[in-house]
Amino acid sequence: MPLINKAPRWYYGWTVVAIVFLVLLVSAGISSIPSVLMMQFEHEFGWSRSAVSGALSIRIFLYGLMGPFSAALMARFGVRRIMLLTMSLLTISLALTSFMTELWQFIALWGVVIGLATGALANVLGVTVAGRWFVKHRGLVVGMLTASAATGQLLFLPLLAKISVGLGWRFSIYTTITVLLVLIPIVAIWMKDHPHSVGVPPLGETEIATPAPFHGNLFLAPLLALKDAVKSGTFWLLAGTFFFCGFSTNGLIGTHLIPACGDFGIPVVTAAGLLALMGMFDMIGTTLSGWLSDRFDSRWLLFWYYGLRGLSLIFLPYALDGGYTLMLVFAVFYGLDWIATVPPTVKITADHFGREKAGMVFGWILVAHQLGASAAAYGAGVMRQWLGSYTVPFVTAGFLCLFASLMAVRVVNARKSAAALKA
Repeated sequence: MPLINKAPRWYYGWTVVAIVFLVLLVSAGISSIPSVLMMQFEHEFGWSRSAVSGALSIRIFLYGLMGPFSAALMARFGVRRIMLLTMSLLTISLALTSFMTELWQFIALWGVVIGLATGALANVLGVTVAGRWFVKHRGLVVGMLTASAATGQLLFLPLLAKISVGLGWRFSIYTTITVLLVLIPIVAIWMKDHPHSVGVPPLGETEIATPAPFHGNLFLAPLLALKDAVKSGTFWLLAGTFFFCGFSTNGLIGTHLIPACGDFGIPVVTAAGLLALMGMFDMIGTTLSGWLSDRFDSRWLLFWYYGLRGLSLIFLPYALDGGYTLMLVFAVFYGLDWIATVPPTVKITADHFGREKAGMVFGWILVAHQLGASAAAYGAGVMRQWLGSYTVPFVTAGFLCLFASLMAVRVVNARKSAAALKA
């Protein structure tokens, strides 16, 4: 392994982080489109809210299921190739969306194709890049790349809402396609798979390591990683807390907050602005969470994150009924905590299962996250249709988060079982 004699002025890994941040930002913006357009789909096509929610729950589930397999695909074919392939699939699927007229077409495009494509451009991509390029500042990088999802909402939601209200929902789709077409050449030219590709070591190390070749079957390797992981109590605790995390974030708030605001007479553009405000504060909160996870016990960070999120969700029905000022308070408080749980969860995963397996194991933990999100996306839509309001799903999610905070503390007791697994 050659030693690097002099560190370059600019570490190329930060360029890679910037590119991945942009890609994840756009992917998050694409994922948030249906929440803006849900009511327009109801009016134009006559689709019920539960039917649209069902299609979105499929997307959310496949988004998560793709995680561990995308980690294996990146290890086999390279991060850059997988990014280009999935971005091309997203472009084609979005273009076909403007011609859809039937519910099955929406399910096929948004439930299946876009679910799988955005799943490959998700947290596992950020974890893979951070693990390859950074030893120093790894938690901060995970926090930054996780925060890109919030930034995607910050930039896209108000813009897409204004375009859809002013020009029609199809023009919001065309806008997203244009952004993808600009971004694809940037990835093709400047994205690099590994520090070895540019002759530098991971930041924080001195040796330029040759990337280990991928061994095993693309589809079997993630399953073998899961087989080993399920022997650890730590895996089950992290997967359980992440189930409740998904239930209380993109499955519930990300999918249903705008329709819930509509029930109280809050316009779509204003409601999208509230989600964007959450995105802005989550960008701060999640980046700070990454910094904190480099310095403090991640288990106790998770305890506070889940507990505070639970209290904010219990407060949400009162905020909706109380008007715009209380919703601003909720948006700021909840936003700081939206996906701040990811960096500590990644840190615990890497510590217990090792850097080589962290991507695939975290991918399976993310599957649990998306199972929870899928359940909330569909279940909250059905409960709204039955009960006429979102109060029950919001309060239920709040109490589940309080339970998750207690589960996070129990991760401490799983450390010995994880150490035994490694031995």
